[in-house]
Amino acid sequence: MIFELTGKSALVTGAGSGIGAAIAETFARAGARVFVSDVQIATATETAQRITNSGGSATPVALDVRDEEACAEVGRQTGPLEVLVNNAGIGHVGTALTTTGADLDRLYAVNVRGMLNVTRVYLPDMVAKHKGAIVNMASVAGLVGIQDRLAYATTKFAVVGMTKCMALDHAASGVRINCICPGRVETPWVSARVKEYPDPEKAYREMAATQAMGRMGTPEEIAAAALYLASDAASFVTGSALSIDGCWKG
Repeated sequence: MIFELTGKSALVTGAGSGIGAAIAETFARAGARVFVSDVQIATATETAQRITNSGGSATPVALDVRDEEACAEVGRQTGPLEVLVNNAGIGHVGTALTTTGADLDRLYAVNVRGMLNVTRVYLPDMVAKHKGAIVNMASVAGLVGIQDRLAYATTKFAVVGMTKCMALDHAASGVRINCICPGRVETPWVSARVKEYPDPEKAYREMAATQAMGRMGTPEEIAAAALYLASDAASFVTGSALSIDGCWKG
């Protein structure tokens, strides 16, 4: 079966760069009308422009997923969707000794509460129509502990749990809800963090070595999995936490 989204509308959050941008571009090539959302409208516009320049259909949308009313307003702008990708997320480096309550709250507001805010806008229509696919972006950090990533891993464990609960709650309604758990992926965020180390080249090698394949993934590789989960080819897949991590060693 071909992974395609012809005639479907999709919203991708955090689509201004990295994995979100790759998903938006991949969905557009697969025939979807894509709403490219990001807290930074400039980056969302750049992604949308690349899509339209390539002959696809894309509309940039400014969205801070932490803001419930803003999410509702975007829902009014886009109308009902067939596909939702909750990709917006932020990270934090720290242990229990160096992570404050404010740090955890900041990540939780985007990575968990923000995901719920957007889902609550589009899920009712999907349930009413007995169709729809939601893809949440979790992380390998939501399946196994990762050193020095306490707040990030905590929120990603929550995403995996939330995904499984929502899938159970709405499977009989015909709505499929899955999450993707990437390993380290070479995104602008990761590249920026690498440059903060005293020896960036060494840090890059060490990060790549946490995967048995000896390299980081690419945004396009994660986008391919998102396309599968969003497409009808995955019609019997719900409640899954799909690991795409090059065989994570930790």
